[in-house]
Amino acid sequence: MTLARKRRGVTKRTLAAQIEMTERSLSSYENGKGNPEEKTLIKIAKVLDFPLDFFLGDNLEELSSDVASFRAMSKMTASQRDMALSAGTLALLLNNWIEKKFDLPKPNIPDLDRSMAGSSHSHSIKTSSDEGDVDSYPSPGKEHSPEAIAEALRKYWGLGELPIKNMIDLLESKGIRVFSLVIDAKEVDAFSMWYNDKPFIFLNTMKTAERCRFDAAHELGHLIMHRHGVPQGQDAEREANSFASAFLMPRRSVLAYAPRSVTLPSLIARKKYWTVSAAALNYRLHQLGLTTDWTYRTLCVQLSEFGRDKEPEGEKSEKSQVLTKVFSALRSEGVNKYTIAQELLIHPKEIDELTFGLMINVLDGGRTDNNDKRSTTNRVNHLKLVK
Repeated sequence: MTLARKRRGVTKRTLAAQIEMTERSLSSYENGKGNPEEKTLIKIAKVLDFPLDFFLGDNLEELSSDVASFRAMSKMTASQRDMALSAGTLALLLNNWIEKKFDLPKPNIPDLDRSMAGSSHSHSIKTSSDEGDVDSYPSPGKEHSPEAIAEALRKYWGLGELPIKNMIDLLESKGIRVFSLVIDAKEVDAFSMWYNDKPFIFLNTMKTAERCRFDAAHELGHLIMHRHGVPQGQDAEREANSFASAFLMPRRSVLAYAPRSVTLPSLIARKKYWTVSAAALNYRLHQLGLTTDWTYRTLCVQLSEFGRDKEPEGEKSEKSQVLTKVFSALRSEGVNKYTIAQELLIHPKEIDELTFGLMINVLDGGRTDNNDKRSTTNRVNHLKLVK
């Protein structure tokens, strides 16, 4: 009951009033002291828009705020935080269901900081920060710097200096489970975690494609650099930002392909090479000493005129290729969205919101564009249905 209430961003007081119950009685039910009458449970299910069977099934282990470290607690409400974490809990439920039916790619993330952080295996959750808040990057020459770690990971994965055309596709091919968050709150960008030795990334889809890509790279930085929980707070966020910038825009690549004359038109044209936001490229150029302070500030002012939620000449949002292939295989087996929802005891829309809108799209019509089909085949061709 608590999970469903938090998922909808509803307080105990509000829910109690809507179902005509005292807040004290509702708290008792949520704490496992007694069970509500059937008519009361029906009211709760209707108000929270969860199937009645969800409240009659096994209790799910919630992702507690104790294991979360959010970037801007002063801006984020407790309700927004709880909505994100409860969505993560439902994603774990869905992931477990999928893994029982499919062989997914195994995690392939080197444990780079084990020697520095000890051997603790406690779960850690980080949330993403915006590329606009990258005002204190560690110097590239610093030992174990995010820049060096980004370069090392690119080498480990055999990426060289090439641009990453599909960030979600890359993450999934390395065994990272990627899900979407449909939360209309700018303060909740994304979050990541290690759970049962598996890496997860959750992306807020209410953003531009370029910002989502940066968030994905930012969360990858958390997964690889802060797997054991050190450091925390703003230091961790700055390191993850630095990692994301270096991972998406490698130093040698930027030095080779940076525009000779950095103006707003040339910045917008060149950002497409790395598929990043103009703001992120503007900062990267300045960080590498390729633009003056005056040019950097001038471009910041010009870019602000587009607005924070709009990207000049933006790209199409990325989707999960693993989930596309999963739902395509299920569709070929005659499985529909209602079958999946019934087994998980949640509504199809809930699953759809966790899967980039792919479940309903693919199962209802199998509509995927040619790029998605090609990328799915190349990256996750070893995804097999468990018979």
